[in-house]
Amino acid sequence: MSYSIKDRVLDILHKDCRLPLEQIAIMVSSTPDEVAAIIDELESNGTIMGYGARVNWDKASGPDAVTAYIELRVTPQRNQGFDRIAERIYQYPEVKSVNLMSGSYDFGITVEGANIKEISLFVSQHLAPMESVLGTATHFVLKRYKFDGVICANPESDDREVISL
Repeated sequence: MSYSIKDRVLDILHKDCRLPLEQIAIMVSSTPDEVAAIIDELESNGTIMGYGARVNWDKASGPDAVTAYIELRVTPQRNQGFDRIAERIYQYPEVKSVNLMSGSYDFGITVEGANIKEISLFVSQHLAPMESVLGTATHFVLKRYKFDGVICANPESDDREVISL
């Protein structure tokens, strides 16, 4: 399968957006000016929506945030389908992602909060009371092993001495 220069630039930026234009240009066999033009176009058409670091919050000294995945079953609204419901949900700052799903529930929602109680209150005060919501199921993240293609936790080594008979 052959990827376009745009696709390769996107892949490189997704893995490490701090690389200099010159290095990206070498990686895609192009010039820095052409790479800059591609990036400008991808930013202006909304393909690139922003830049950021993938942070392992378990190792950071910041606040202990709790992440939850919420399954939401809803009744689509007449003449608006699922879009109006999704729009209402993604306005909340604690909501990190909203996805329309196939299967036994309609939306998969990622939420972050300071603690389990804060997320529980968000679900009970904001999501569950919505007129189109039929049911919710909340799953709390206990430990991240891999996030956005990056391994977060290295397996602990077993330093015990092996004894065999």
